[in-house]
Amino acid sequence: MSPVRGAIVGLLSVGCGLAFGQLIAGLSGADSAPHLVVGNTMIDLTPEPVKAWAIRQFGDSDKAVLLAGMAVVIALLSACAGVIARFAPLVGSIIIATFGGLGVLAAVLRPDGDLVRTLPAITAVLVSLGCFAVLIRFARQEAGRAAAQTTAPNPARRRFLVTAATMAGLAGLAVAGGGLLMNRTGIEAARQRISGLLRANPPTPPGADFASDGTPTFITPNRDFYRVDTLLSVPRINPAEWRLRIHGMVDSELDVDFAELTARRSVSRTITMTCVSNEVGGKYVSTAVFTGVPLRELLAEAGVRSGAEQVFSTSWDGYTAGTPVEVLTDPDRDALLAYGMNGVALPAEHGFPVRMVTPGLYGYLSATKWVVDLELTTFDRQTYWEARGWATDAPIKVQSRIDRPAAFERLAPGPVTIAGVAWAQPNGIERVEVRVDGGTWRSAELSTEVNTHTWRMWRLSVELGPGGHSIECRATDKTGQRQTSRRVPPTPNGATGWHSVSCSVSQ
Repeated sequence: MSPVRGAIVGLLSVGCGLAFGQLIAGLSGADSAPHLVVGNTMIDLTPEPVKAWAIRQFGDSDKAVLLAGMAVVIALLSACAGVIARFAPLVGSIIIATFGGLGVLAAVLRPDGDLVRTLPAITAVLVSLGCFAVLIRFARQEAGRAAAQTTAPNPARRRFLVTAATMAGLAGLAVAGGGLLMNRTGIEAARQRISGLLRANPPTPPGADFASDGTPTFITPNRDFYRVDTLLSVPRINPAEWRLRIHGMVDSELDVDFAELTARRSVSRTITMTCVSNEVGGKYVSTAVFTGVPLRELLAEAGVRSGAEQVFSTSWDGYTAGTPVEVLTDPDRDALLAYGMNGVALPAEHGFPVRMVTPGLYGYLSATKWVVDLELTTFDRQTYWEARGWATDAPIKVQSRIDRPAAFERLAPGPVTIAGVAWAQPNGIERVEVRVDGGTWRSAELSTEVNTHTWRMWRLSVELGPGGHSIECRATDKTGQRQTSRRVPPTPNGATGWHSVSCSVSQ
């Protein structure tokens, strides 16, 4: 058997296994597909510095890069197993069984792991080994007939080719079937029904942004709203199956389903959200109108006991976060259990059917998506990111960013408009200052303020001479807190420093 034929056998066998694993995952849960289980477990076990490096290098594409890297590793191992099996079929089978077993172990280690959710990985191992044994046998028979150098037709070759083609076809059907089963929840139809019950966004006040000068629009379209989470696949949860449990240090435990939640008094709030992993000048900040139920009303109904310090929230996938009780019960914050975003139901990737939204705190502490459990407890209990070195307390810091000119942009001679955005939730922005080439700080024009929980745009017209220039900005919030110049990375409680860009003006 040639090395190429051996590699094909390995690749096809493992490919069939993964395909049938995905088919079973369609029955037990989309995120239990073997490659997703392994990827999600790798994310959980990866050291925090490596995660931070991946986010800096690949940004929103970090998960796609991880999946691509996994695909390459799986392909190489599969091909190697097939090549080795030319002389030692048992060794090739052991290689496949070993890294297949790692997939089963990854499924067991998931926070929501149970016997049912390990079935896709177990199926993938068994199907891979079965296909491998059959194809290796037929390929070796074909090679044996070819070595005999007979002129008669080689039935072993025909048998191998027919078997391989049949396996490939079945794998394709399994992938398609798994995809259909994963989408069987019908959440898009449910989202449309919920969207029909929501009010359209209120009109944005005139002058709330300087988009014509290069800033973002005041309201971030849902498709452009930043997304940072730990999952490789987006959970698809039918709202009819969703329930929220509120328990722990409460007087009366609550259990609320989606119909009961949406029957309660709802409010719409315009809120800017920020990710703690945002670098100075980064793009992980967005604004939307969220619709939902004030969380403080549910907590009041449950009755928060004395000594409760945090609401320990758990996502459908097992992710956890901890939000101070005093923040969630503050009427000036209006933290929400949100089910609407910009006049439509939450997109699946942003937490459908229900997520938390809490003004003034970075998302890793306060914005749990796909939330299903709220436990009132103390700060002794560690959350997902706290266990990985991030801070327990992380209020959003005063920050500003230059959007125009872009870094290293070459500008035409004449007046130049410098424009950007600043945020300091929940206190609001009072002032933004800009300086060029280390000169005098000049106050920028601010956009119309919508509320203190949202960002503000700014702009300043300057004259720049020919040559290179460095532009810096800094903001001050309404309490008088000025953005610090000290540069620190996002870990453990958010980046600080003045954002700067270099540009040049043509002669």
